[in-house]
Amino acid sequence: MVTSTQTLEAPGSIRAAQTLAGEAMRGVKERFPPRPYEDHWPATSQSYEEVMAQLDQPPLRAASKSTHDYRRRGAKNILRWLQDHSGDTWQQRWNASPAASSTGSQWNKLAAGWTGYGAANANGILNSGLFALVCADVLRPSLRWQLTRASTNLRAVICQHRDPAGFTRLQQMVGAEAWSSHLGILAKNVLVKLVVAKGGGLADITVGDAVEYLEAFRENRPGSYGQSLFYSWLRDLGHLPPDAPATLRFLARTSGQVSVEQLVDRYNPQSKPIRDLLVEYLKERQPSMDYTSLEDASRTLVRNFWLQIERIQPGIDTLRLPPEVAAAWKQASRTKVERRRLPDGSVHETVTERANYGSLMMGVRGFYLDLAHWAVEEPERWGPWVAPCPVSDADASTSKHEKRLKAKMDQRTRERLPALSTVVRVARENWIEAREGMDALRAAPLGGQFTFRGSTYTRQKQDSSTPFRAYDESGQRVHFGLIEERAFWAWATIEFLQHTGVRIEEMLEASHHSLIQYKLPTNGEVVPLLQVAPSKTDEERLLLVSPELADVLSTIIARVRDPRTGAVPMLPSYDVAEKIWNPPMPLLFQWTYGGQRTTVSRNLIRRGINEVMERTGLTDSADQPLDFAPHDFRRIFITDAIRSGLPPHIAQVLAGHSDINTTMGYNAIYPADAIEAHRAFIARRRSLRPSEEYRTPTNEEWDAFLAHFEKRKLSLGTCARAFGTSCIHEHACVRCSLLRPEPSQRDRLIEIRDNLINRISEAQREGWLGEVEGLEISLAGAEDKLAQLDAALKPMVIHLGLPAFGQIAGRSSESDPHERP
Repeated sequence: MVTSTQTLEAPGSIRAAQTLAGEAMRGVKERFPPRPYEDHWPATSQSYEEVMAQLDQPPLRAASKSTHDYRRRGAKNILRWLQDHSGDTWQQRWNASPAASSTGSQWNKLAAGWTGYGAANANGILNSGLFALVCADVLRPSLRWQLTRASTNLRAVICQHRDPAGFTRLQQMVGAEAWSSHLGILAKNVLVKLVVAKGGGLADITVGDAVEYLEAFRENRPGSYGQSLFYSWLRDLGHLPPDAPATLRFLARTSGQVSVEQLVDRYNPQSKPIRDLLVEYLKERQPSMDYTSLEDASRTLVRNFWLQIERIQPGIDTLRLPPEVAAAWKQASRTKVERRRLPDGSVHETVTERANYGSLMMGVRGFYLDLAHWAVEEPERWGPWVAPCPVSDADASTSKHEKRLKAKMDQRTRERLPALSTVVRVARENWIEAREGMDALRAAPLGGQFTFRGSTYTRQKQDSSTPFRAYDESGQRVHFGLIEERAFWAWATIEFLQHTGVRIEEMLEASHHSLIQYKLPTNGEVVPLLQVAPSKTDEERLLLVSPELADVLSTIIARVRDPRTGAVPMLPSYDVAEKIWNPPMPLLFQWTYGGQRTTVSRNLIRRGINEVMERTGLTDSADQPLDFAPHDFRRIFITDAIRSGLPPHIAQVLAGHSDINTTMGYNAIYPADAIEAHRAFIARRRSLRPSEEYRTPTNEEWDAFLAHFEKRKLSLGTCARAFGTSCIHEHACVRCSLLRPEPSQRDRLIEIRDNLINRISEAQREGWLGEVEGLEISLAGAEDKLAQLDAALKPMVIHLGLPAFGQIAGRSSESDPHERP
């Protein structure tokens, strides 16, 4: 590993990819355009006298005479000033005046000599006059203009007089607590701004209007995503179309599913022919791939392959790579540069080995082979791009990476499995303590002090906007509500994952509908089951809910229930892998953030688990703080299940793996497990065999065992009969098939064979016919032993089919007597 620190980008580095964040918002803008700003409607088309008469009538007439005089005199001066600008309506004159393009805090300083007022009191009178004209719907300042000026009275007047029925219905729907909360007031302010800027009531606000406000808000406050609670309220009212976005909260930070062209063009490849080829190739494969795989393929082929090739050889526009370019690319792809910006602004670079080098090579090799294969069916389309593949089969091998990954994951599991009980205990203690801190904050008076985790905190004096915040001894603000949320969801996550072994995306998609009942056919007992929604393998599965898991689930459900209805709120969720929105479901992992219900994010869970691990003080083998990733609980679950005797094929079903080898890859084998398994095998084998075989032999038995091997040596070779068996041929070894003759005794066997032949001749001559039969059996045995020796000594000759010399040389004929020798 090589590290370096520099202030500029490394020369020749890959061009940064264009971010796709916000593509989802741009897509919504195209589908739902905002309402245009109008400049002609009945109220703004009235004459000067009609407008002033309207201001004198309820409900626009203020109850206080002084307030009414202020508003009337200010409106009169504004209208007289606008009469000097072009336009047929008051809104057209407002748009033509410099006030429309100025900020809300500076507009009343544009005319130096406002009639009848000095500089000291002109500001308040003019603002009151503009307030009256806006309430009367004579003028409609734009959203961007309104964001630069705040009004404390406009919200109450608009809610009361412009759309009283709509605002009353909205108040009943959200509840009194949310309506009067700080976040509720901010949401009402946004709705009032939309009504003022575009006219109409709440039912007339469109999705495009809401998006336009959020964009204006981000322009006015860079780095902020604005308040989106108002949009959730509008959606709950039911006035938005069915295909409207479920929420505007994350659209400015998410991409959604973009087109193949966008996936390729974000890296800006220089060669247009290659760019078009990559787009066509990915489109051809798109129907058989999920979006995550499609995005990974575009990253592999464009950023990790072709942009590297263009960096090595600028201007190249062919897939037929020169050998030196292909070699340089493969060498550069073996490592990657990780950059981290330091506090002083410099960039710290760390060059590390690329773990997925084999997968990268496999993706490029598949690209070349696909083109060659498709060219057979469509030569006119793919044929011109067929080229020799720069990646060999050995380059695309992932066996070494898989072995390293397996060893690394096994080491993580071995370090974390013994610490699991400590992590579970500390997680619960951390949540209980955070809950006690919340109770102490609630019990303290506004501005009072309380103690939490050995430190003294002061509750803020005003509790309307941030009810669960306090200040520590250094004056730093601490959000106790967020601390308790992280502590609870960290505990819930640890408990849920350790009892189920599911993936984190499956946990976050678990809903109230996932809890089902099953009646056992044997005894009729009803058992609870957890239905895991399809995730990585698109296969749903059922898990038995243990009593410990049931306690965790009941705690979560009790926490997320709506206190008004008692039901778990329906909530849409964003699939971070597929970049799509799932339909609303009663999700278990949801909480209230920013005044609206939302899913528990992975970032919240990760921070909560890190706080738990920091509190445990555990370290790994390198004496570094031990960390826990959500996927570690899955490996621990599978390892512990198999160690406890669960058959691997059952563990495969519970884990949702399509291949049992994947399940065994999650199972970390301990050395002690291998030893115990071997001992158990020996014990099982002994139980199936006679016990007397494993007793200690006596001295006589041992001597007999040794004597057996000493008596196996014969003159012709070695006897192969088993220990404890008698000779079946009464020591007629030449006839016995168990005799293994020695090659050195071949002459002796020939002598015995010849002697047997002579004896058979003698017996036949003398008429000893009974002797002949036995001698012929011995003769057959001797010839068989000789054949065994000849076969063992005969060299192995393999005929290769080559012609012999005589077959290729010219045949000689009778010599010519006149031919010279």
